[in-house]
Amino acid sequence: MQADIAAITERVRCEGAFVQKLLGSVGRVIVGQTSMVERILIGILCDGHVLLEGVPGLAKTTAVRAVADSLALAFARIQFTPDLLPADLVGTMIYDPSRQKFEAKKGPLFANLILADEINRAPAKVQSALLEAMQERQVTLGDGSHALPMPFFVLATQNPIEQEGTYPLPEAQVDRFMLLVKVQYPTRAEEREILDRVSAGMPKLEPVIRPEELLRAQEVVRSVYVDEKIKDYVLDLVGATRAPEKAGVKGLSSLIEYGASPRASIFLVQAARAHAFLRGRGYVTPEDIKAIGFDVLRHRLLRTYEAEAEEVTSDDIVQRLFDSIAVP
Repeated sequence: MQADIAAITERVRCEGAFVQKLLGSVGRVIVGQTSMVERILIGILCDGHVLLEGVPGLAKTTAVRAVADSLALAFARIQFTPDLLPADLVGTMIYDPSRQKFEAKKGPLFANLILADEINRAPAKVQSALLEAMQERQVTLGDGSHALPMPFFVLATQNPIEQEGTYPLPEAQVDRFMLLVKVQYPTRAEEREILDRVSAGMPKLEPVIRPEELLRAQEVVRSVYVDEKIKDYVLDLVGATRAPEKAGVKGLSSLIEYGASPRASIFLVQAARAHAFLRGRGYVTPEDIKAIGFDVLRHRLLRTYEAEAEEVTSDDIVQRLFDSIAVP
């Protein structure tokens, strides 16, 4: 087994050589926000979707575009508004008089990396169209289904402070996002550097990895070793969100209305593999689970009215889980 892990680690170091180049490339236009960029990359390496939550002006859109440019991916930004229609995403059927037939005019969803800006400002029909694309990797256009290009990722943003005129995402759609990343304000030193860079203009980024190399890296991530004890640890954490008292976690039953689904266990293991990959390891440790756990679990816990009244956040609940569940 040690020989196998050593071989996997060697593959990780070989196929992950682009990581530092990518972070350096994105760092040319983004100051700080390393955690956000890493989470975006983890979602891409796991073939998952990421929801970015933060106030306007924190470089969420710029970071996504920088990642797309550095990965040589076809990029499309869609500004979600209340008057948006499903056809504005997936496309529509256009009649061609010369051929006397309808032909598909594909919409902006037919790209590799989609930025759904302010996703909670679009009505339910638009959100449902995006949900099909995220889950099925295809869209319905006319009488047929059309496969989306591979790879395909959705990175969505939403503003947590302004809720007027928004359509909150239903739990079923939020659960489709592998990670919910909370984007923080920059430090004073980082903001000073941002001020100094503004006058220099935005540099043009060149790709540091080809799409086929990215697909190869995804295969390596799936091969990262996860010990049985780590899997049990993940099951203990997720199970504790459903039955806290049974798991020995006191005081959480009155705070959690519904716990995380099995999708949380799947995504937690996958994201931990990608986190280990970024650290150059061919095996997962409990620290990988803890590092990525908040982003995987925070949007999968439905709090009770009591928790909201006591201003207990999902992050507070996740922290109590990590403090209470024994680490292998």
